[in-house]
Amino acid sequence: MTVRSWLYVPGDRPDRFAKAVATGAGAVVLDLEDAVPPAGKDAARAAVLTLLGERPAAQVWVRVNTGERGRDDVDAVARAPWLTGVVLPKAASRELLERVHSQLLSAEEATGRSPGGIGVSPLVESAAGVLAAPVLAGGPRVRCLQLGEVDLAADLGVTPGPDGAELLLARSTVVLASAAAGIAPPPAAVSTEFRDLAAFEAQTRALLAMGFRGRACIHPAQVEVVERVCRPTPEEVAEARDVLTRLAASPGVAIGADGRMLDEAVARQARSTLALSG
Repeated sequence: MTVRSWLYVPGDRPDRFAKAVATGAGAVVLDLEDAVPPAGKDAARAAVLTLLGERPAAQVWVRVNTGERGRDDVDAVARAPWLTGVVLPKAASRELLERVHSQLLSAEEATGRSPGGIGVSPLVESAAGVLAAPVLAGGPRVRCLQLGEVDLAADLGVTPGPDGAELLLARSTVVLASAAAGIAPPPAAVSTEFRDLAAFEAQTRALLAMGFRGRACIHPAQVEVVERVCRPTPEEVAEARDVLTRLAASPGVAIGADGRMLDEAVARQARSTLALSG
């Protein structure tokens, strides 16, 4: 996956969908869960189904609800033509992933889509979810994990400071589990800060250094920051291409332009850079 920014949009605000796509976000997540009050969930699902019938210029994911309503959400949106995948809130078990996989497979068979084409992104939002991260990362259809830090902090009973050090273990666990399972690195969690974009940018850079790739957003102003910060510079892209060219000419080990030794580990970093560049 090469998505850098994931912009969450309330499912009961279809008027914001076109604006969300116009921001240049790599993925728009139509939210049927926390962003929608209980009384409006049926109307929100209907609005989302309408939106999924129109071909968008970005990946479109849907965050479904939990429990029986979530099961019904998956059945409904899985048959929509332009669904990229579903985000599963409060994920903490393999059983949930197996059940959703079965639902999606039935929908794909019914609509003629390729089996496995609809992706899944489990949202880790609890202590149980953090401990189950390796299981979730290895589940069927999982493209990437995501971290819901507001709910997680409440579950843990912690109050994160500006650098979020209180959530360091959870963050590192999700990054580690993703790498071990061979799936895409997780995007960093959302931030409610959309006025002080300099602070948002600094925090995003710090999270990238921890192994996150991209970030979830809740405001259009955050998208530009994430896209700019997470997109490799032309110099970084050129260096990555040079690394791969040198290793292709000298398989196994090569010498870089700066005299350092190049091997497969460096090549993996180079390929990751090129993937993020889009």
